[in-house]
Amino acid sequence: MAEYVVEFGKDGRPVEADGRLDAAPFHRNHEPIWAVLQRFLAGQSGDVLEAGSGTGQHVVHFARHAPDIVWWPSDLHPAHLRSIEAWRAHSALANIGAPQRIDLSDPAWSLDDGPDRLLAIFCANVIHIAPWPVAEGMFAGAGRHLRADGRLFLYGPFKRDGKHTALSNAIFDTSLRDRDPEWGVRDIADLERLAGSVGLKLAGTFEMPANNMILMFARV
Repeated sequence: MAEYVVEFGKDGRPVEADGRLDAAPFHRNHEPIWAVLQRFLAGQSGDVLEAGSGTGQHVVHFARHAPDIVWWPSDLHPAHLRSIEAWRAHSALANIGAPQRIDLSDPAWSLDDGPDRLLAIFCANVIHIAPWPVAEGMFAGAGRHLRADGRLFLYGPFKRDGKHTALSNAIFDTSLRDRDPEWGVRDIADLERLAGSVGLKLAGTFEMPANNMILMFARV
C-alpha cells in the first residue's frame, strides 16, 4: 500500500468505540467550504466523489445539506475507511455511498461500487501532503470520470506564480518538505498544466480562511 498523507487517529484525539475519528480542521473549515460548494451544487442531482475523505466528517456534512446528491467518500488508509463507514452509519443518511478504497497515485483509479460519471470531485488537504504523482492521478481520474458539466474542487494552501500567499504557508511548506521532500504546497500554475493535459481548465478561485483556497476546474 502506498504510504502517503497524514493518518488520522494518531494525533491523540479521541476515537469513538465504533471507529469514528475526529479531525480538528473539520470544525474550522466545513462551513466555509460548503458555502463555496453549494454555489455549484445547490439544486443539482447526481454523484459526487470526495477523494481522500479522511475521517468522513465532511461528506456527512455535505450529504446532509444536499440530499438530492449521492456522496461517495473514499480513502486509502484502513483506519480512515473504518471511520468513514462509522460516520456514515451514525448519520443514517441514505445519500452516502459505501466508502471506496482509492489510491490516487494510480492514474487508472475508479469507483469499484459507484458510478462511472460524476457531477463533481472534491478533495481537501491531500495533494500537499502526498507525492506529486497523487496530484497527477487525481487529475487523470477527473478527466476520465467527470460529466461534461462536472467540476473538480481542490481545497488547501496553494502558491501563485511560485510565491506563497502568506508567511504562514511558507513556514508550513518548509515543514512539509522537511518531513518528506516529495510533499509541499503546490503552485496553481503547475495544477493548471495538469488540468490542461486532461481536458480541464481552472474555472474559479475562492479565497478561504487561514490562507487557504478552493480551486475549481471544469472541462475546456
